[in-house]
Amino acid sequence: MAEVTPGADESFDSLLKRFNRKVQQDGILAELRRHEHYEKPSIKRKRKKAAKKRGSAKSTRNFRRASPR
Repeated sequence: MAEVTPGADESFDSLLKRFNRKVQQDGILAELRRHEHYEKPSIKRKRKKAAKKRGSAKSTRNFRRASPR
């Protein structure tokens, strides 16, 4: 559960903005959408494989930038 504590002179708008950012970073809404409908095991495997492929491509891209020429 995302929780934010209000500052001394913090407006409601800035508090709401901080809360929304915290919810987004924690991935609460993404998790909720994933559990909204049943997902077949084959679809789940495909999604995980695609995420793994994206992660490895991202790390390769970062490695290429960091390596000296």
